[in-house]
Amino acid sequence: MIRTLHKMGLRSSMMYTAGLASIGLAATSWFLSRDDKAAGQGRADHWGLFVGEWAPTFFAMGVALRMEEMRDMKRRETAEWQETQQQAMRTPSRAGV
Repeated sequence: MIRTLHKMGLRSSMMYTAGLASIGLAATSWFLSRDDKAAGQGRADHWGLFVGEWAPTFFAMGVALRMEEMRDMKRRETAEWQETQQQAMRTPSRAGV
C-alpha cells in the first residue's frame, strides 16, 4: 500500500504536514466547540479527540513513506552505479597507448 501511495506522488513531507495540521485542527475544533453551551463540553471533547487521533496515523504513514523514498533513492543510485560500470567496461582503455 505504501509503495502504491509513493508511486501516486504522495510524499512523507505531505503526511508530516497533515499530522501537524490535524493537531492544529483538533485544538481549533475543541476551542470552537467548547463555547457552544447547547452542545455541551462532551461534544467539544469528542471532536477534539476524534480529530487529534488522526495525527499518529499521519506521522506513521510519513515514516513509512520516508522509508520508501530512501529505498527508491538507493535503487536509483545502484542503477546509476551499474550503468557507469557497464559503460566503463565498454570503453576501451588507453592505458597501453
